[in-house]
Amino acid sequence: MDFRPLFLVIGILLATLALVMLVPAAVDAFAGNPDWEVFAISSGVTLFVGVAMALTSRAGAMKLNLRQAFAMTTLSWLVMTFFASVPFVFSDLNLSFTDAFFEAMSGLTTTGSTVITGLDSAPPGILLWRALLQWLGGIGIIVMAIAVLPMLKVGGMQLFRMENSDQSEKALPRTAQVATAIGVIYLLLTGLCAGAYWLAGMSGFDSIAHAMTTIATGGFSTADASIGHFDSAAIDAIATVGMIVGALPFILYLKTLQGDFQALVSDSQVQWFLTLVTAVVIMAAGWLWLENGLDPVLSLRFATFNIVSIITGTGYATSDFSLWGSFALPIFFFIMFIGGCAGSTTCGIKIFRFQVLYAAARTQIHHLLQPHGVFIPYYNRRPISDEVLVSVLSFFFIWFLSFGLLALALGLLGLDF
Repeated sequence: MDFRPLFLVIGILLATLALVMLVPAAVDAFAGNPDWEVFAISSGVTLFVGVAMALTSRAGAMKLNLRQAFAMTTLSWLVMTFFASVPFVFSDLNLSFTDAFFEAMSGLTTTGSTVITGLDSAPPGILLWRALLQWLGGIGIIVMAIAVLPMLKVGGMQLFRMENSDQSEKALPRTAQVATAIGVIYLLLTGLCAGAYWLAGMSGFDSIAHAMTTIATGGFSTADASIGHFDSAAIDAIATVGMIVGALPFILYLKTLQGDFQALVSDSQVQWFLTLVTAVVIMAAGWLWLENGLDPVLSLRFATFNIVSIITGTGYATSDFSLWGSFALPIFFFIMFIGGCAGSTTCGIKIFRFQVLYAAARTQIHHLLQPHGVFIPYYNRRPISDEVLVSVLSFFFIWFLSFGLLALALGLLGLDF
């Protein structure tokens, strides 16, 4: 296998990561924190490796086959995480390499789990670096969903393959143009979210950091108490809207700006997602109001924020929902598997796969009731091929198998349910 295309892409990504490291370096230098040297040196090393990989891999045409694309996708995350973890290791936090690698991987994958405590007193550079990692990871997930996964035909993502992407020689430039446009939209949405947070009472630093992790649906915060630290209904509302924005397909934002104003509202995936969120919020708010005796307005506020946070995989918290009672816990457990829409920054199984599964099950029931009838499953008014159906079913099996094995492994390590 020719590794030059892989090294070229990874080299460019590392060079980009190195330049981003200079931002927390500047923030720490301005604040008088000695960690700026750690970020500066880490940036220099990362830039050297990235540029070296890119320059030594420029020869030859930039063509990726499936094996190279699979390898590039995996290696990119691992190599990026390795270099992103370096500032955590050598900063004043004194994290072990294992903890630092975990924190960096959690950031770049927008998972949101953390091993760091005492965030309220952590250096500003580290706090900003965590937010930047999630922000970069969010745009990376979107680009992968648009440009890479449809080509790899992973988990039914070929449903979102760009028109003529297999035959047209202009496929790569067109994909690059779309990715660039979506990157601009991503940046603008982050800016709008930051401005809204600032107007609601956050400091400039907190508003920027939280805007990046909100649109990325990552959940890293600058405080141990997460969004609950601010205890503000306005901030809760802004975060809720921001998480929903991050959970919708970004390609539809582009279509809307291009004049297709029905793109969002007519998409079945968006309709399913918003309907599901609304239904679950009503159930949870009703439970808090009727069973827990909470004020109706507060019930709606807490239910909306926490449901959206969990279903999008963001992980922000304003209250301990484990104390909400026996009905609420199963709701949170099941919705955390769902995630948002394909082409968004969210994690999880994604809404469209449940739609494909529902369409297939409905077709099968029709076949049982009318054996001689001809029934075809549809997604977004388009027929679902057998290839897509098998891909989605395989994804479900592997996803839940992985979940089961990891749950067993964590149980053996002493974690409770």
